Amino acid sequence: MLTKRVEKLGLFGLGAFGRLIVKHLSPYFDIYAYDPSSQARAFARRHNVHMVSLEEAAACRIVVLAVPIRAMKAVAEKIAPLVHPRAMVIDVGSVKMKPAMWLEATLPKSTYILCTHPLFGPQSARKGIHDLEIVVCPVRIRRLDPILRFFRETLDLKVSVATPEQHDKALAAVQGLTHLIAKVMSGLEPLPTVHTTRSYDFLMQGIGLVAADSDELFLSIERDNPFAAEVRRRFFHEIDSLRNRLEAHDGSGN
Repeated sequence: MLTKRVEKLGLFGLGAFGRLIVKHLSPYFDIYAYDPSSQARAFARRHNVHMVSLEEAAACRIVVLAVPIRAMKAVAEKIAPLVHPRAMVIDVGSVKMKPAMWLEATLPKSTYILCTHPLFGPQSARKGIHDLEIVVCPVRIRRLDPILRFFRETLDLKVSVATPEQHDKALAAVQGLTHLIAKVMSGLEPLPTVHTTRSYDFLMQGIGLVAADSDELFLSIERDNPFAAEVRRRFFHEIDSLRNRLEAHDGSGN
């Protein structure tokens, strides 16, 4: 009896999102992970993940980089001489222009590069990933359709295709403002949990989805997206205008 060949997937990073990748891709791939942390090794033992050297993970035909943006360029440079000539290298970070530029400049010209941003995380995907969205930014890809079908039909995701620039322009507001507001609100803790309104509850639910994200992720969203600074400038301008309006009223004696 013939057994179905399972593709090897080299995974760099077993942090929060790397672990989510393992959960949803391990039925379809043998996962060979590189992450030197002791927590990663303990997780790998529990979830049938092969912990391997950097060289072995980089040699897989599919390589996924689930590392912080600040580490992406260095990892790309390390794996560049090690990747298979026809490997597909995928990143899953929250910004796309910088990773696309680094990977295209660093990896061999024969490799395929796909930048992606799953618009969910461990909190928002705790009940599953059905109908959640992933943004796909083709950088250097020969056949995109089979990849899109895998995301849509096998993983049951919504798929949007965009350029890295289109992605970062949209996410500067979508993610940048969400995380910015969440940081401000968390600084106001403790906040009321009784006598709340539906609008307040919805706001707190949204904030709760990103409240557990690392400070590193927050800084990456705000600093590594080239469009985020302008969105922040406009946001703070509106805050200042509103504060001036309210303070002028308060000082009028009315």
